[in-house]
Amino acid sequence: MLTDQQKSDARRYAGYPMQGDVTLDDRRDTAWGWVAPMIWQTMNHRLDNLRPEEEVTMASFLTRLGGLETDVLSATDNLDTDQAAVWVHNKNEVSDRMSLYRIWRRELCGFLGVPPGPSLGNGGISMARG
Repeated sequence: MLTDQQKSDARRYAGYPMQGDVTLDDRRDTAWGWVAPMIWQTMNHRLDNLRPEEEVTMASFLTRLGGLETDVLSATDNLDTDQAAVWVHNKNEVSDRMSLYRIWRRELCGFLGVPPGPSLGNGGISMARG
């Protein structure tokens, strides 16, 4: 069984907002209806009822995503260096790491069987004409 922290991380990585003091269960989804009706309920039910082998996969996802998130934050340590001796900073490091992080977050959504949440978006490009 996942811990509350693991479930919170799974929701966050999937792109959904924090739960706060709202009870999530199989009978209530009203607080999140504006986000995506029934998705919170489905995701919460699945997180609470993983099979043992799915729990192992979920733990692997959470560990990998935690590491990728740390890598993104650590990449900001190099933003002040463009070139030093032979080493040349990858100017795209943060965006490359964010892309990889988002890819794995979407993989988690696929594993859970829920669409990416509002903070993750649909992954497409939007264009506007002026």
